[in-house]
Amino acid sequence: MEQNLTDRSFWKAFWESRKGLIFYIKPNYVFGDILAKLIAKKNITNAIELGGFPGYYATYLKKYQKLDTTLFDYYIHQDLINQLLEKNGLKPGDINIIEADLFKYQPEKLYDMVLSFGLIEHFNDTKAIIETHLQFLKPGGVLFITLPNFKSVNGWVQRKFDKENYDKHNINSMDLQLLTDSCKQLGLKEVEAYYHGRFTVWLENKAERTGLVKALVKTIWLAGKIATKIIPVESKSLSPYIVLKAVK
Repeated sequence: MEQNLTDRSFWKAFWESRKGLIFYIKPNYVFGDILAKLIAKKNITNAIELGGFPGYYATYLKKYQKLDTTLFDYYIHQDLINQLLEKNGLKPGDINIIEADLFKYQPEKLYDMVLSFGLIEHFNDTKAIIETHLQFLKPGGVLFITLPNFKSVNGWVQRKFDKENYDKHNINSMDLQLLTDSCKQLGLKEVEAYYHGRFTVWLENKAERTGLVKALVKTIWLAGKIATKIIPVESKSLSPYIVLKAVK
């Protein structure tokens, strides 16, 4: 299977264009509560994050969950990783780094937990990219995948104001039934897929947008925040993320 919605040059340009990459990761980082419960319940001691550069979750897992953590990506900028580690009170070498092609790499060890955040939606074959995660996972190990929910108000914002970024995503992958069925077909157990998070919208490279676009997105954001305070539910139309969990 090939990565056919993005390539290395896309990711190089993407990361080099980003501002504010280096920041202090708080204990309540997104998905942190879910991860903490899973790690305690399943007695997880090590983990690998796929496609995770610059390593926010690898850093979180090392800093707060004390896991032996590995970061795997097709593109690695070591200096940025070192800056992130230093900002978070860690030192170079505190997380293991593997820079390689996911589809050519032969794992040298298996892990208690395999994670990816915003990775699988960049591939056309959802089941195949999920299967690729499993080569790193021990029997009985936990698979934890998240992806954005662009079948939502946030997706409309992306499509309307950042079509180029929207088109880098496989919108069909953002389907709870497809994700669940794919995992079950791969023989996974304890499969759960659900919408996560209260309403939010975002734009990549927001600073480059016109004042009018930024104002419109801010208005949508405020309206959604007010609505979800009145009706605090997680749903297909409003939640920004999808979470997928399973056991090998």
